[in-house]
Amino acid sequence: MLIIRDIFTAKPGQATKLAKLMKKVFAKDPTTRVMTDLVGDYNTVVLEMQAKNLAEYEKELEAYRTGKTSSKIDPDAFNDMKNYTELWYTGRREIYRVTE
Repeated sequence: MLIIRDIFTAKPGQATKLAKLMKKVFAKDPTTRVMTDLVGDYNTVVLEMQAKNLAEYEKELEAYRTGKTSSKIDPDAFNDMKNYTELWYTGRREIYRVTE
C-alpha cells in the first residue's frame, strides 16, 4: 500500500478555493483526503490518496493526463480542474510505502 501526497503552495487567498476544488473532484473516493495548513508554511494544501502499488498510481496519472476520468475522480467535476494550476505557485509529490 502506498500513500501519495501532492503538496501545493497556493497563491495568497486561493488555498480555500483549491482545497474545495480538490474535495469536490475526489468526493467519490473515500480514501482521498484534502488537508490545509494549521501550522507551518502558509497557504499549503495537501491532497493525500492511496494506491496499491506504483502501477496502479501510474494508471490513474495516465488517465488524468489523457483527459479520461478515473474511478477516483468525479466525472462531473473533472472539467473544473482545467484551470487549477492558476491557484498555486509550486508543489511537490511525496510517495510513502505503508509498512505492515
